[in-house]
Amino acid sequence: MPNDAVSRSSSSHSSSSSSASDMPNDAVSALASNSSSSASPSRYSDIWNYLWVPLFISYTKELSLAKAEPTILLPNQIVPESPRCVGPSPKLNYRPVIGILSHPGDGASGRLSNATNASYIAASYVKFVESAGARVIPLIYNEPPEILFEKLDMVNGVLFTGGWAKTGLYYKVVERIFKKILKKNDAGDHFPLYAICLGFELLTMIISKDQNILESFNATDQASTLQFMENTQIEGTVFQRFPPDLLKKLSTDCLVMQNHHYGISPERFEDNQNLASFFKILTTSADEDNKVYISTVHAHSYPVTAFQWHPEKNAFEWGLSMIPHSEDAVQVTQHVANHLVSEARKSLNRPPARRVLDNLIYNYSPTYCGKAGKGYDEVYIFT
Repeated sequence: MPNDAVSRSSSSHSSSSSSASDMPNDAVSALASNSSSSASPSRYSDIWNYLWVPLFISYTKELSLAKAEPTILLPNQIVPESPRCVGPSPKLNYRPVIGILSHPGDGASGRLSNATNASYIAASYVKFVESAGARVIPLIYNEPPEILFEKLDMVNGVLFTGGWAKTGLYYKVVERIFKKILKKNDAGDHFPLYAICLGFELLTMIISKDQNILESFNATDQASTLQFMENTQIEGTVFQRFPPDLLKKLSTDCLVMQNHHYGISPERFEDNQNLASFFKILTTSADEDNKVYISTVHAHSYPVTAFQWHPEKNAFEWGLSMIPHSEDAVQVTQHVANHLVSEARKSLNRPPARRVLDNLIYNYSPTYCGKAGKGYDEVYIFT
């Protein structure tokens, strides 16, 4: 290229570069605008660099929360490794039968039957046992002894009910059955006994060998708590499988029903060597006058539990005003029933099925006495 052409080109470029400040303002603005527009991808990249870190942290937190909250799956949404239908244990009896001893009278102070030989079992005790998976054979206290004890040999456990009879034939029958139960256990047959209210009182009299050991208490139609003895061990007792929160509520909420005039104080109990060596105290309660009495005991060496309170009433009786019917109270009933039947399943006794069927409580019909009685809704009457 000729020198003058190079000179002109160089001069023209220099003039263009150095004279930007000589441009009009609107031209400068236009140039700046064009420059900004061409740089916008870089600006958005800078903004994204600022935003992606907090967005990532937020997303990570949401994932963590989702993992922390377990998803509840329906059975058909779970694919098991293999089916597990475990067979029954040959050591357990899955068809247990409980014998319930009848009590003198008709359960309604003669309003339903005035027969002198009448005896009854409140239906609530039967439902209590059935609710835990067992059947019932009534042990009619004034039957001929050979029939009564033949029935005792058909059952896997016994329940003594509440009531009033503490003397005469009834006392003697309770004593004979109790001694028979101890012999069964001593011979290796795990044979449980539940004694409720009157049953508790009768065992106290029989074991202590003192007909006058009971004291007066004011605990009729009363809801109460159960206060556990300090440092008591509940393993192997009726309370072992209670959920911890329900155990706590037993001592703070009135979840159990008391309905008795008699009982025994911890002091008198401990003073009697026969009682102290046979039973350990699990709980105490206080009556309306704030007098403390023993409310639950468990035998040291036998599957024998005695309750001064009524575990059967919460779910199955409605006649008395102070019976607790809350969900927690009903759970108490269920756990106590479950313990009795779980103990009865350990019994070795396997009587012929036909004999059991012939003697089940289903051979009798309950009588509604809610309108005429003194607290029971239904009773089985035997004459």
